[in-house]
Amino acid sequence: MTPEEISRWNVALRARSPLDIVRWAVARSAGRAVVSTNFRPYEAAILHLCTSVQPDIPVLWVDHGYNRPATYRHAEELRARLKFNLQAYLPRLTPAHRDVIHGALPDPSDEAGLQQFSKQMKLEPFQRGMRELAPTIWLTALRQVQNPNRAGLDIVSLDPNFGAVKVSPFFYASDTDLEAYLTAHQLPNEWDYFDPAKADEKRECGLHAAWGGQAVAAR
Repeated sequence: MTPEEISRWNVALRARSPLDIVRWAVARSAGRAVVSTNFRPYEAAILHLCTSVQPDIPVLWVDHGYNRPATYRHAEELRARLKFNLQAYLPRLTPAHRDVIHGALPDPSDEAGLQQFSKQMKLEPFQRGMRELAPTIWLTALRQVQNPNRAGLDIVSLDPNFGAVKVSPFFYASDTDLEAYLTAHQLPNEWDYFDPAKADEKRECGLHAAWGGQAVAAR
């Protein structure tokens, strides 16, 4: 898609439902759509939505090994209920190995340490997954309200980091909208989520940021 086409589609899709947006995306994927997840709060909505349109859609998950027990239990519950096609990618280093070599997890003030952690434990396995699955359409749970970096995106965008068209069906959804979706479909939520590659909700782990693209290109 050209930037002009993407701009036109963003205008057209702004008034469409998330379900219509997923149907539109899958129809244009030539059979090569994926949806990514980290099983954070409200992720059940995007997984339910995408698998309702394409039950066998690959679900790309980077399991960096530092998820809390509740997140792993949530992932297993959703997998059992939705029966999705989970494609889990793990880092080259185990958490125990990383901790011995690099020490404790970096804190929010250590930007260099956070980026290094993200490169090793998240970006590398995600890049591997994207290369192997080779999607033309990458469906995500990105939302405008999540952090300032995402406010400048839109429903459809060209992703320079991984070479796919990124589609975010819930981009303009509020927490209230997603609570209603989960309730309507009797889906669980998970609030004990923590991403050590971000350390707080105001920074990016690199998947959707320019510095992440530079890290991917350097590998």
